[in-house]
Amino acid sequence: MKKKYLVTSALPYANGSIHLGHVLEAIQTDIWVRFQKQIGNECYFFCADDTHGTPVMLAAKKANITPEDLIKVVRDEHFQDLSAFQVAYDNYYSTNSPENQHYAETIYNTLKKKGHIAERNIEQSYCDHDKMFLPDRFIKGECPKCSAKDQYGDSCEACGTSYSPKDLKNSFCAICGNTPILKESKHLFFKLQDFQPQLEEWLKPTDRLHDGARKKLQEWFQSGLQEWDISRDGPYFGFPIPGEIDKYFYVWLDAPIGYMASSSNKFANEEKFNEFWKSVEGEIIHFIGKDILYFHGLFWPAMLMGSDFSPPTQINVHGFLTVNGEKMSKSRGTFLNASTFLKYLDPEHFRFYMACRLGPNMDDVDLSFEDFVLRVNSDLIGNLINLVSRVSTSLLDKLDRTLGEISPSGSELLSELLGKETEIRDAYHERNYSKVLRIITTLGDKVNKYVNDQAPWVLIKTDPSKAQSVVTDSLNCAKVLFTYLAPVLPEISNQVSSLFGLDSLNYLNLSQRLEKVKIQPYSMLSKRVEEGNILKMIEENKELAKKAEGIAEKISKPEVNEETQLIGIEDLAKVELRVGLIESANLVEGADKLLQVKVNLGILGVKNVFAGIKSAYSPEELVGKKVVVVANLKPRQMKFGLSEAMLLASGKDKTLSLFVPDKSAEPGDLLK
Repeated sequence: MKKKYLVTSALPYANGSIHLGHVLEAIQTDIWVRFQKQIGNECYFFCADDTHGTPVMLAAKKANITPEDLIKVVRDEHFQDLSAFQVAYDNYYSTNSPENQHYAETIYNTLKKKGHIAERNIEQSYCDHDKMFLPDRFIKGECPKCSAKDQYGDSCEACGTSYSPKDLKNSFCAICGNTPILKESKHLFFKLQDFQPQLEEWLKPTDRLHDGARKKLQEWFQSGLQEWDISRDGPYFGFPIPGEIDKYFYVWLDAPIGYMASSSNKFANEEKFNEFWKSVEGEIIHFIGKDILYFHGLFWPAMLMGSDFSPPTQINVHGFLTVNGEKMSKSRGTFLNASTFLKYLDPEHFRFYMACRLGPNMDDVDLSFEDFVLRVNSDLIGNLINLVSRVSTSLLDKLDRTLGEISPSGSELLSELLGKETEIRDAYHERNYSKVLRIITTLGDKVNKYVNDQAPWVLIKTDPSKAQSVVTDSLNCAKVLFTYLAPVLPEISNQVSSLFGLDSLNYLNLSQRLEKVKIQPYSMLSKRVEEGNILKMIEENKELAKKAEGIAEKISKPEVNEETQLIGIEDLAKVELRVGLIESANLVEGADKLLQVKVNLGILGVKNVFAGIKSAYSPEELVGKKVVVVANLKPRQMKFGLSEAMLLASGKDKTLSLFVPDKSAEPGDLLK
């Protein structure tokens, strides 16, 4: 039966440019949507810019323009960059819209009427210098759980813990660097705990979430769901809360409602809108990064349940994008801008490479430029593009650019390709794009071998009719393969369909044979990646990172000890922090402070470490403990033996404390 899908990707925040991390998610979603449309399902792709919050307000103030003017410029830039990567939205909107305000107020008023909103006075961090309450991203300090420094006020990037800004240790205002004070203010709370039974039931279907994501959400159930602060004090750029004075909806309340607003703006029809948001007739599918699972897997469905809307059918969660093994971080200035990539490299090459790396789970995806060059030049250009270009140029010219009939051996090969349709369909639907590309490239190798064995460039001299059959076999196989590839490479597939004189390549004409028809003149479909362009792009990105680092330095001004040795962000990015499991720990004869431990680092094996932690830990209490390890430290020959890594800890002597990762972390996991 024909299915109906409303599909979304997470909303880019309107205070910065699109980077390749955003593009990864947009492409993952776009491939899925294109596939659904290709097989005849009714599928809509919605997104918007996330526009509210103090960061946008302050950025506009600094630029001496209104927030509305700022978000319009940013929205246009975001849409342009994402569209350049062939991401085809049915509507790309804004959360600062009348539709979004309408649904935000509707949901809030319904929740309040049903008794799911509480209010009480709370103590908040307040900057007396800037005369404002400090939102999550404008206060920094040490994580209350693992003591990692320079963490934002909502969650720790080192251990993943979520907390309140006032729980930060040694906190400071990220704007002026002053120590904030605590000040009381009335706040409104969504009683998330009211929906724990419904959420637990909602999570039971195995196709709702990946197992890893479900287990992560169940950890919060075990500790009991807490009330969620949904209000912010002015000054704040956002929607005023009905019935309140100088109170605004927290950006995370109205941000996911942007999905509803974007679809409402597109449909302009309440009946169509309700097919998805108030009915099981249509399915709601979200694509998000694992860093925002908490909001999409708990708060968002609970809000919808409590206000008589349909919760999501499925939430697809992906990992982070790393570049050459290093974390991309906008706040640290290590990200690659989409616009910079577009200046030097082909966006469809990026789509192809991401598809090669993307599976259905939450693993991080690494953009290794060495592997990128190899895969694109070998698998895409040398294999699949070559399959078309080698027979569509001078060889086909000698045949009056006309195909003949498919040969018996060609028909057998074509049947093998068509026989993979169901497996490829299933893999696309399950978001296992890497499997799709493995199947397609393997089939491409077989077709290329067939052409090599038949050698039509030799046959044309002695048996033009047979040469014509080989060319016909080859291009019919190419038609099938580029139909399979169309969701990944829409522009190249369109060029191939034009070459064949077809309107498009889709599953309706998948089995249609091209025989005794004229082929259009060949135009280059794609060209090889030039490594020099990658080097130029990296150099430009280094300059952008330096500028971003300078801006961050102006915003954040904590006190710095004059004796502290400062390092560049490029040095920090080299440090590889991984989860380690201590398998054994022993005293070191002749050493006052050292213990010798064996640390299991998963894929990196077991490493020997001499750690100066004897004053705080006994060997017995260390065995079985998970710790944070600097895994890529150059081995150091010590008096007592070779130390191959370093354990991270804070404090001194008896107060020393090892950094401990999240309980769900596994040995070898890379910390972001």
